[in-house]
Formats: sequence, C-alpha cells, structure tokens
Amino acid sequence: MENGRKKNGIFQKFLDFVEWLGNKLPHPVTLFALLAGLTLVASAILSMLEITVEHPADDQGTVSVNNLLNGEGISYIFSSMTDNFINFAPLGVVLMTMLGIGVAERSGLISAALRGFVLAIPNQLITAGLVFAGIMSSLASDAGYVVLPPLGAVLYLALGRHPLAGLATAFAGVSAGFSANLLLSGTDAMLSELSIAAASVLDPQYAEGMNVAMNYYFIFVSVFLLTLVGWFVSDKIVEPRLGSFDSKNADEEAVNSTDEMNPLEPIEKKGLVWAITSMVVGALLASLLVLLPNSPMRGDDAVGDYMDTIIQSPFMSDGLVPIIAILFFIPGLVYGLITKSIRNDKDVADQMTKTMAAMGMFIVLAFTAGQFVAYFAESNIGLVIGVYGAELLETLNLTGIPLIIGFMFVTAVVNLFIGSASAKWAMMAPIFVPIMMQLGYSPELTTMAYRVADSSTNIITPLMTYFAIIIAFAQQYDRNIGIGTLISVMLPYSIFFFVAWAIMLIVWMLFGIPLGPNAPIEYVG
Repeated sequence: MENGRKKNGIFQKFLDFVEWLGNKLPHPVTLFALLAGLTLVASAILSMLEITVEHPADDQGTVSVNNLLNGEGISYIFSSMTDNFINFAPLGVVLMTMLGIGVAERSGLISAALRGFVLAIPNQLITAGLVFAGIMSSLASDAGYVVLPPLGAVLYLALGRHPLAGLATAFAGVSAGFSANLLLSGTDAMLSELSIAAASVLDPQYAEGMNVAMNYYFIFVSVFLLTLVGWFVSDKIVEPRLGSFDSKNADEEAVNSTDEMNPLEPIEKKGLVWAITSMVVGALLASLLVLLPNSPMRGDDAVGDYMDTIIQSPFMSDGLVPIIAILFFIPGLVYGLITKSIRNDKDVADQMTKTMAAMGMFIVLAFTAGQFVAYFAESNIGLVIGVYGAELLETLNLTGIPLIIGFMFVTAVVNLFIGSASAKWAMMAPIFVPIMMQLGYSPELTTMAYRVADSSTNIITPLMTYFAIIIAFAQQYDRNIGIGTLISVMLPYSIFFFVAWAIMLIVWMLFGIPLGPNAPIEYVG
C-alpha cells in the first residue's frame, strides 16, 4: 500500500492519519465481536440509567434501552445467535450472487468481457463509466454491492492500475446510486411510502397527493453530477494516493485471474457473442415474470399505476438476486462450453465450490457482524440516539437552508449507527417530516435531504451491512487491509459527494424547482 503513494498536501496527510488510526483497530472479525460485546455492556449501563425517549410513532409510547445482560437478554443472546448469523442481510445475497458470478469468472467470461470493454472505449472514460454503472446498479437493489466492486478491481488490475481504486470507484457509485438514477427503483417506493405515512399524520389530504416519483427530477439530474464528482475524486485523489500496486500481500489467484489486455481470440469472440445472446434471452424471459398482466411475480394492480405494480412487485423485492445469479451463471456456462473451459458438470461444480471457498473470510466476518447488528437493533440504542439527534436539531431553532443542512448532518451522524436506509427513515420520518412541514418545507424536500446525507455517508460506516463484504473483496488484493484503510480510501468520495450534492439541493431550493411530479419545495398547509 505504501509503494509509490502520494503524500503531499494537508488533505492527503489527514487521510493518512485516518488510515493509521483506523488500522490500529483489530482485525474486522475481532472488531465486530468487540463491538457486539460493547453493545451488550452499553445496553446494561443505559438501561440501569433508565434512559427513555418518546417513540417517533404516536401510538408506540416511550422507548427505553433494553438490557441484554439480564436474564431475558442472556437468553436472547444464545437463542438468537444462529438466526443473527443466517439472517445477516448481505449473507444470502452475497453467496447466492457469487454462485453465478463464480461460474462467469472462472469460465473466463468476465475476463474476456472486460478486455473487450476496455479495448472498445477510451481509457479516459473507464472511471466515469464505472461510477455511472455503480449508480445505475441500484435498479438491482443491493446486488450492486456484490457485483460491481470486485469487477471494478479486476478491471483496474487488467489495465495496470491499482485494483483498490477500481473497487472504491464502484463502491462509491453503488452507494450514491440509491439516491440517484435515471429510472425509479424499489428504494424510491420504500422511502416514499414512509414519507407519505409520516405526512398523513399532519395533513392527510396533502399525503394523498404524494407519489412514488416525488424525488425523480432531482435523482435524475444527480446521476450526471455524481458521475463527474466520482470521476474527479477517483482519478485526482484516490488513485494517486494509493500509488502503484504491490502484489506481494495479494492472493495469488486474484492477481493471476486477470489476463493482459491482448486482443480477443476468435474463440473468445465467439464465446462472448453466444454468452451475450444467452444473457439477453434470459433477461427477456425474466422480464415476462413481471411485465405482462397476471404475471406470477407482478405486483398487486391495486397499488397504483403500471409502474407501481412493477416497482412494488415480488420481482423487485425478492426475485432480483436469484435472477441476477442466473443471468451470470447461464452466460458463464455458455461461454465455458464454447471455449472448452467447461467440459462437463464436474467442472461447473468445481468452479462453484472454489468460489465458495474464496468467500470463507466473508462468512466468518458475517457471523460476528451479524451478532453486532442484531444486538444493536435489539438494544434500541440506535433509536434513542436518533431521537436525541432530532431533539438537538429542534433546540437549535434553525430555519431555511441552515435547517436543511443541519438535518443532513444529523442524518449523517445517525447513519454511523444505523446502516439500513429504510430502518433509519422509518425512525426519522415520523419525527422530521411533520417538523419540516410546520416550518414550511415539503415532505418531498425532507425525504431528498435525508437521501443525500444517507447515500453520501454509507461508504464510511462499518455498520452499513455491505461494508464487511467490501473489506473481504479488498483483502484479496491486500490481505493486511483494515477498516482504517478502507475508510480513508472512501472518505474523499463521502466528503465530495456530500458537499456537491448539498450545493445542488440548495440551488434547487433557491430556484424553487419541483423535486418530482407534483412535488414542490415548500409546503403550504
């Protein structure tokens, strides 16, 4: 990591300090185990202090910190341990997706496709293309976190660039993509429904006029802003700081899996053509599961218009992960059969087995991370922190743009403790949406401000559920990499995204531009 690294500049020295400090922490597996233990101790102390808050939802009464070290808590620890591991959100998504990606990678398809991609476009546009792909990947929900960062690392390595820069570029794009896209996604539906419910408490009539596309105009334009910002940060800050890649601490298989940028052989071109054809056919067949009336994975027609039935369908919520795995598996199989890298079913099973073996570190990490996330949620510590943050913002008596910026900072802080965007907004929307409405700001604006702060800071909080898998991917190229290194690499993206996005939101407010269809900046009761 130190070889050829750029050291000049105050900001670079600050990032070096962040990395040094963060890497003083234990191994990520140990760290999550320690955090789980600290959560248990904190829950006991805060419970004894009888700290309580009013639940954001009016009908939930008061909330106190649950003591996880009393008799009932200890019973919970042991009875939930297996479920905490198995139900850790990224575990199933990652392993399911990697089964398909593993065949595509080990058959040679991904390497050939990347070589073809790199040779077809100017090198100057590689970074921008990777950021853009990351942003658009939110259409596939969380699968982007699993698919694009490792592909970005492989792509950069094939170009002779630092693989961690490619991983970071894709990771930044995927995180930002949950609040920036050219199309609507399941995230829009999920967050907008929570905003509508919160607004209906104060003004049911206004809430009836709100819609899933309430932030669409803003997130559409955000795609282009964030692509440019991510491109700048990657090429001018992150990659120069990382310097040249030293493979002495990398997994030999990961480094050797990338071919040089030689032109594709005729057999590779033939394999690519048939693989792409099979992927297109598979995607078309999969789309029939949701697009046609009465399709088996279509949403309830009663939920709204045609797009609503797609966005809020089982296809988008639960079906995308296995479909994405299949859409990698089939082309990988086709490519392997044509190029003879797959000759029989034993080769397929062997490739999938090796892929799962390579995920061993992540599986161990998922166990300790799963315990910590579950204990933190069960203790109610995150909820208490969020409510106190809201009360702090109220006491500051801010108005106008300072109010919006203050709200974004509160969101960013809460995001360090609660990784799930929907869980945070379910907690924060009932508090902040009515407050902002009473101050003359629309629920749509409050929702967008929340999304900007949440997406900008996801990449620097270890509590974001996919942070663990990103570390596991990064350790393939530097087995000594720690949380501090990853945070220091991602921090420039977080800062620049937050600042640029906040400026864009302020401009939007000053000009009174609607955030989406029938979604004004101001609220008039």
